[in-house]
Amino acid sequence: MNYEQLTKQLMLADEYRMGCLRAAREVGLPDWYLGAGFLRNAIWDHLHHKTEMTPLNDIDLVYFDNRDVSCESEQKIETQLKALFPQANWEVRNQARMHLRHGHQPYQNTVEGIRQWIEVPTCVGVRLEFDNQLTICAPFGLEENWSLKIKINPENQRPAVYRDRIKNKSWLQIWPKLTAE
Repeated sequence: MNYEQLTKQLMLADEYRMGCLRAAREVGLPDWYLGAGFLRNAIWDHLHHKTEMTPLNDIDLVYFDNRDVSCESEQKIETQLKALFPQANWEVRNQARMHLRHGHQPYQNTVEGIRQWIEVPTCVGVRLEFDNQLTICAPFGLEENWSLKIKINPENQRPAVYRDRIKNKSWLQIWPKLTAE
């Protein structure tokens, strides 16, 4: 089964997500992706046959720019995105500085940052290229998302954070076919 192609089809069929992707592309950030729940939730909604999208708390836009790692630059980008697509609650994070928050060695690109997120199905992102093709980032692949399994990231094992996220985000209630490791 080609999970990447299935995932791209889901994105292309979702007007809201495509609007977010077009807005993100317009900002012109280096090495950017819309990640985590933006992609993960679309797959889980599809597999649960939801006719309405599960509301997203925020849209995680991640990028990599080691020339400007200020929080102010992220806030400016959020303001730009809100003007371009006000329906979304944007959260922008430069992965060139996120290693400091987590006590890791500096990341070399956005994929390394995404690779550090807590759950394997969350370690995903998507970008809309200028030729309107979608690029998927999935350092651990997409199989976990499509299998409805939640596993802790083997490279960033923080079991208490993992358990808290599953509980506090009510994933097992929203998507009852999910199983958590």
